[in-house]
Amino acid sequence: MAEKTIPLLPCQTIQPVVDFYTALGFATTFLQKSPYPYAVVERGDIELQFFGMKAYDPAVSYSGVYVLTDDVESLFADFRARLKAAYGKIPARGLPRIGPLKNMSYGVRQFLMTDPGGNSIRIGQQISEDQSHRRAPSETFARALHHAALFVDSKEDLEGAAKVLDRALAVTDETPTPAQLVQLLVLRADVTQRTGHPEAATALLERAQAVVLTDDEREAVTDDLRRAEELREALLGP
Repeated sequence: MAEKTIPLLPCQTIQPVVDFYTALGFATTFLQKSPYPYAVVERGDIELQFFGMKAYDPAVSYSGVYVLTDDVESLFADFRARLKAAYGKIPARGLPRIGPLKNMSYGVRQFLMTDPGGNSIRIGQQISEDQSHRRAPSETFARALHHAALFVDSKEDLEGAAKVLDRALAVTDETPTPAQLVQLLVLRADVTQRTGHPEAATALLERAQAVVLTDDEREAVTDDLRRAEELREALLGP
């Protein structure tokens, strides 16, 4: 026996969703407008199917799918380049949007992408044999980063992440390491930018840029520094 699972995802209007996936290099293998809207898009072994619902609100969608790949770096870079070519910039907030690439606490390296229908497409690569959620660290700032990352890039709860990060940045009786401070500031800038406050996000990035790091610390926060550059480009232009 051979089985294959194909997700069926809702959207309010079919064509913007088809256009989005076409921009990402997907082929439309089926498109129907009546008696009801339906579409199928495919890229390699990824197949997604969509159905239209007039009363559906993409802004409050909870639907999504997880895609596993063996080369998440290449897929992330290709999707970002294609989105920039199609939209003139890389959409980081609203619909559609694409988030950062980062290592998660449950053994995958992933990024989240949300299409015009509000569907969350999580794309990841296994980087650990242990796929269980790691226990939250006990140390103050490591714990804050652990929870905030889950809020932002798993649950997409920006308000919850902001509260965690603000509490950590306001601590006065403990001091984060330089690497932790950069991580806290960049993640807070990311949340701030996504919620539509560009000036505040820019100020946070400037604070992060002013932190002095050793070579080892800089290597440890490679993903965070790359995200800071992505945010600067989004906020200020290349």
